[in-house]
Amino acid sequence: MVYKTRERLIEVARQLFVHKGLENTTMNDIANASEKGRRTIYTYFKNKKEIYNAVLEHESDSMVAALKKIAESDLPPDVKLTRFLMLRLEQSSSMSSSNLKSLFKFDLRRIERIRRMVLDKEIDLLKSILNEGISAGYFDPERSALASRFLLRGISGLDLAEITSDNANETMELQSYFVDFIVSDLTYRHKAKQSSDNINDINIQPPLNNFLNNETT
Repeated sequence: MVYKTRERLIEVARQLFVHKGLENTTMNDIANASEKGRRTIYTYFKNKKEIYNAVLEHESDSMVAALKKIAESDLPPDVKLTRFLMLRLEQSSSMSSSNLKSLFKFDLRRIERIRRMVLDKEIDLLKSILNEGISAGYFDPERSALASRFLLRGISGLDLAEITSDNANETMELQSYFVDFIVSDLTYRHKAKQSSDNINDINIQPPLNNFLNNETT
């Protein structure tokens, strides 16, 4: 009963923050919308800031749960990685919807706080997918080690772009290109090995190599 009441308050508060904005939402609004008295609200939360923090934690937990479901699925590693990355980037879209987007845009500290909440768990899930792909022969070990660092930086940058950009189509194109770029690079040598008895005979630079070479020239 206690858990359900707290979850109800968090969900109601989340909806109000989205539609009315954080500053325009009061404790009375949350009490009325949840059909709970102010005394009940203050039993769980000292003030609106605590409720808002609980909303952020709830959102981050939901994000990780959805990503974990993909990471633990029976999909091939390359398909799993693609869906993992696309879902992760799509989650930024839902987090930055409506008034919540304008709220975050002017408080980047809150964005960073959300990122820190889920980062460690995301890293563990991502590593599990990469390690599975390496063991199954889908991903090149050396490329995977480099890609894991590149991925984390890239996702963080796209998170910020999603929240601060007013051009949704451009952001979606960047997200799609980013995912295709990474997955194609990781699977390049695996596919090359399937089509040749000797990988050393293939004199083609993987996509990430070309990108890094261009960056240093």
